[in-house]
Amino acid sequence: MNNLKTFFACFALITLAACNMENSSGSDHQDRMDLATAWVTAANTGKAEAIEMVEKNMAEGGVLAGDRYVGMGFIWNPDEAGMTVTYIIPDSPASKSLEVGDSFVEVAGVQVSDDNRNRLGFRGKPGEEIDAVVLRNGELVSVSVARGAVRQMSSKSQMLENMSEGDAEGWGPEEFNVIETSVTNDGVVWVLSWAKFTEDATGLEANAYTATRFVFNDDGKVSRVANLTEDRFVLEQQGYSITR
Repeated sequence: MNNLKTFFACFALITLAACNMENSSGSDHQDRMDLATAWVTAANTGKAEAIEMVEKNMAEGGVLAGDRYVGMGFIWNPDEAGMTVTYIIPDSPASKSLEVGDSFVEVAGVQVSDDNRNRLGFRGKPGEEIDAVVLRNGELVSVSVARGAVRQMSSKSQMLENMSEGDAEGWGPEEFNVIETSVTNDGVVWVLSWAKFTEDATGLEANAYTATRFVFNDDGKVSRVANLTEDRFVLEQQGYSITR
């Protein structure tokens, strides 16, 4: 894993350095670089800092481009009993078959329970269909959902809502630093950062590099932001598809 981290860091640094070499007017974009660096730092510092950064510096029409993955594209609340759909990502496979409020009764022939709902057959290859039964408006309804490409695009208001529900005490990594910030000729800023944290599932210490890409509008506000972490980067470069 250390070799992968070194590979990712070197690649990102080479890419960032290339951006600087090609950009003879980099000083013209210094404000954007400073803001992007401050944004990433705030996001890894605390809940209040992250919320304030988004409120003040994201354009009203700005978006957070989430990770792409192969799946269904619906969200349910694990803190509630059963498995009820609380949100459906627009244009996802789930948007064609499911509705908010649908409660899964059976998935691929398996009865849904609180004990097995995290092990149901939602993972798999693109195009594979999953047959399920949901309880919708008091009636049992048979549905079929084909796995496909999903990408969550969150608006500024959605970002702020999601952050407001986050745990302030558990916010951010144990250690964090910005390694490099660079800008392209057209004003797109890249920030390479490193963080160390403890995985909730295993209790093991882990660390990762993240490249964050910022696009700005004419007023200097963030209009689009997206992250690429080293694990996804390395796997995708090797030809793997990321599924969940």
